[in-house]
Amino acid sequence: MIKYLATHDEKCVGCMTCVAGCSQLYFKEYDPSKSCIQVQELGRGRYHLVVCDQECLACVKECPATAISRNKSGALVVDKKKCVGCLACVAVCPIGAMRWFPEHPVSFKCVACGACARTCPKGALEILTKEGAL
Repeated sequence: MIKYLATHDEKCVGCMTCVAGCSQLYFKEYDPSKSCIQVQELGRGRYHLVVCDQECLACVKECPATAISRNKSGALVVDKKKCVGCLACVAVCPIGAMRWFPEHPVSFKCVACGACARTCPKGALEILTKEGAL
């Protein structure tokens, strides 16, 4: 089983509470650039939630340091000790779910922890599991 973050764009109101919950948990500050989830405004009150689907594996295949693997719950995680900061995973991610910022030497991504889902007032996010190879 693979744990992942399911998104329901039709419920998103663009309040950014999910972004705040994520960046607060991992970086102890509200900064949208330091959130594993991104909210894209589509116009006319519509939004798209960008987050790793835990299935693509482009980042895993591209990483020269083999620093990306599945944890016990099946989510893809970056091993901070193995990561060499080359950003190959960031470059290859087709949806921009692999994140990086200059003050943080290691790339990062959603690990399906649920912090964003717990803070979303509209239920636009939820943690689910699906069949898949670990």
